[in-house]
Amino acid sequence: MSDETITVADVSDGAGGESGLSAGTPISLPVVEILTGRGFITGKSGSGKSNTASVVIEKLLSNSFPVLIVDSDGEYYGLKEEFEILHVGADEECDIQVSSEHAGKIASLALEDNVPIILDVSGYLDEDEASDLIRETARQLFAKEKKLKKPFLMLVEECHEYIPEGAGLDKTGKTLIKIGKRGRKHGLGIVGISQRPADVKKDFITQCDWLCWHRLTWDNDTKVVSRILGSDYGEAIEDMDDGEAFLMTDWAESIRRVQFHRKQTFDAGATPGLDDFERPDLKSVSGDLVSELQTITDERERTESELADLRQELDKKKQKITQLERELEEARDMSDMADTFAQALLQKADAPYRGGSGENFGRGAGDVGAASEASGSAPEPQRRDGDAEFGGVPGNDQSELHDYEDPEAAAAAMPVETDDGGRDGAASEQAGERTSDVSDAAAGNGTAEAAGAADAAGDAADPADSSRGASDDRVASAVPPTDGVDISPARSRSGFDGIEDAAAFIDGDELRRREAVVAGFVRAVESLEEVTRGMLSAYRHAGRATPVEAHRAADGSGDRRYAYARNKVLRRAGFVEHRSRGEYAYALPELVRRVYGEHTDEQDLVEVIAEIEARAGLDPDVSP
Repeated sequence: MSDETITVADVSDGAGGESGLSAGTPISLPVVEILTGRGFITGKSGSGKSNTASVVIEKLLSNSFPVLIVDSDGEYYGLKEEFEILHVGADEECDIQVSSEHAGKIASLALEDNVPIILDVSGYLDEDEASDLIRETARQLFAKEKKLKKPFLMLVEECHEYIPEGAGLDKTGKTLIKIGKRGRKHGLGIVGISQRPADVKKDFITQCDWLCWHRLTWDNDTKVVSRILGSDYGEAIEDMDDGEAFLMTDWAESIRRVQFHRKQTFDAGATPGLDDFERPDLKSVSGDLVSELQTITDERERTESELADLRQELDKKKQKITQLERELEEARDMSDMADTFAQALLQKADAPYRGGSGENFGRGAGDVGAASEASGSAPEPQRRDGDAEFGGVPGNDQSELHDYEDPEAAAAAMPVETDDGGRDGAASEQAGERTSDVSDAAAGNGTAEAAGAADAAGDAADPADSSRGASDDRVASAVPPTDGVDISPARSRSGFDGIEDAAAFIDGDELRRREAVVAGFVRAVESLEEVTRGMLSAYRHAGRATPVEAHRAADGSGDRRYAYARNKVLRRAGFVEHRSRGEYAYALPELVRRVYGEHTDEQDLVEVIAEIEARAGLDPDVSP
């Protein structure tokens, strides 16, 4: 092979050549120098540089020397008119679509199976994807050639995009430069093609064994010619004809002005004209070659499908984790409610009006425990089957509450509202009315209010209990008509906790103070736990809804137990009222009317309600 040559041009009769050969003398290139050396072909658009590259490739393919062409503009598929060449890239016109994952197989086909390949990167919308494919293919060629040491040519169109002058080289550029410097000793040659020599890294150009200079007109480009060939050539190159070039080679040690032959295959890179043309019949490659690459494609698609499934599964697990976190937060809230409820029961059991000594009444659970420890005995609260503080259920004593170590189970054991089948939601609430007083107060207002709610529950369970004081009678007699709705919890949540304060308020002194009424109701709403307050805002926006719907709108988990437990807090406060079919209606305006309406006119009342809602964050423009 060392003596084989390919004839690609004839000596031109134009001025500027040094060869001394007469015009028309054939010009041949040594095959081994072309395959293993470094070349550079340049010229402005239309000057014939792509034709020159195609002529060289046609001659090599005709002599069974495979090459790999990096085609940046989709111009080389015309070679398939005469040669069985594998066309890979991103377009449907390619024999198969490939990515950087196919680089190893592409290199193996080229070097080990002698398959000529067009690596068409013109169809990749993502430049990084195209660059990755070129880099990986070049790297695989270099790595395999270190062992094979087989003469092989890699031709790179628009090489200024990968090995630019001035700008820093990326990984692809560094790989191509490495081939230019070290590929020859392994048998791997490279040819760069560009229409702008001024934009190509000069380290690459100056290392080339052969250079072909077609017509150039830009000053920056002609200056490169003058610097490398001489000023005379820099001037003459502007007048070159199409296909004419200065050929400079290390083996001839001369600069010859030559006219390259025309390519024999279909010129896919020719500028379209007005005449119609027919695309020629192109040769197809062996199906076995495509199937080997298709196997890689199928494997990649299978991997991508599996990754998509895994991502979907991961998203589901993340959603489940989020749901569990919300439920855990709800469980914590319910645990707090259960703890406060337990404290209220301990306080209630020792209340004076229940027959206790009153020693521990008003203390927290810790205080009761401390008092019991000091006395050397555990507290033994009195119990009567059916008492309100134990939910009015015979046989349900206090010990059952402590049997639940799980806070959520303890919360589930507490009576909650249900609305199943034909049973009316209001009837379900009444069934657990007494215990709910305790749990409502525990969830909304802390231990002190829980104790007060427990007292109220005890009174309801035992109407004959004579321990109720005169001040209680005074409050009860002063309560304005409420259509049977107990609004005392709402007053408690509005800041009117003391008997005397409530009496004064109901007597009308405070009712005449609009600011006090607004501040009281705002405090009542703001004292609600965040999710419970969000449910009230949801009722405000919807008008009426089920507790579960309001709970979800407030970013709650939607768990029925938690929804109804929180809803009972709102209902007992008078902020919502039961309607039908398990739905509740926003009732804060009606509550304000009952408490304050008889002391003002309608217009002022409307303004008061609007001010309360706005200051409490229940304005229609405020999301719950």
